[in-house]
Amino acid sequence: MKIDDVKKIGILGGGVMGGGIGQVMAVAGFDVVIRDLTDEIIESTRDSIFESKWGMKRSVEVGKLPFDACLEAMQRISFTTDVRGLADCDVVIEAVPEKLDLKQKVFAELDEIVKPEAIFASNTSGFVIEEIAKDVLESRKQQFAGMHFFNPVPVMKTCEVIYTPQTSQETVDTLKAVAEKARKTVPIVKDMPGTYGFIVNRIFAAARREADKLVEDGIASKEDIDAAMIGGRNWPVGFYGQRGGIGRQW
Repeated sequence: MKIDDVKKIGILGGGVMGGGIGQVMAVAGFDVVIRDLTDEIIESTRDSIFESKWGMKRSVEVGKLPFDACLEAMQRISFTTDVRGLADCDVVIEAVPEKLDLKQKVFAELDEIVKPEAIFASNTSGFVIEEIAKDVLESRKQQFAGMHFFNPVPVMKTCEVIYTPQTSQETVDTLKAVAEKARKTVPIVKDMPGTYGFIVNRIFAAARREADKLVEDGIASKEDIDAAMIGGRNWPVGFYGQRGGIGRQW
């Protein structure tokens, strides 16, 4: 599957993440079908795509998305509670809750339903991709990778693409091109057994451990650590939830 072959993208799991991924893919020109368990969840996902702070209508209001382009993107998105609605998708991106056994289960189910040439991608925050793919057919594993988007998806500019030893170069190239059409910066990451996280979350976790040690040793308060990272590194938010502002005045 090459980028010119990708016309329709399936999203397994709605909510804020699945809806955000569907939104940016529709704006990028792909047909999108989002599958979730109930009509209630689907309505919530629909609202997050069209009406939320990061939704399409707000993008039009602030001048980031032309009105006509918004209408066209909205018409490209459909919803279903039937997993068979993903059968003819060229790429399926999983965005279900962060539970390894659940992800393994849904991909095993998809493997029996979705056309054999389709690419599968997990939006996991950090599970080993090869472990997520363990129950799909060997023939599908070359078309299996990770696509880690960041929340809120319409705003955050990065999508990590993670490859396993089985992932083909064509699959990596195609997913990179898909994310780039959605206007994302795309670092390529090697899957690593025995770890959790890829580039961003692993580096953040290491920095968080050091921040916790600073607090534990009495070197600085949580508030001052957040203020230092926000003001000194232009982080939008600190480790401990502070957004903007400054620490004590000396």
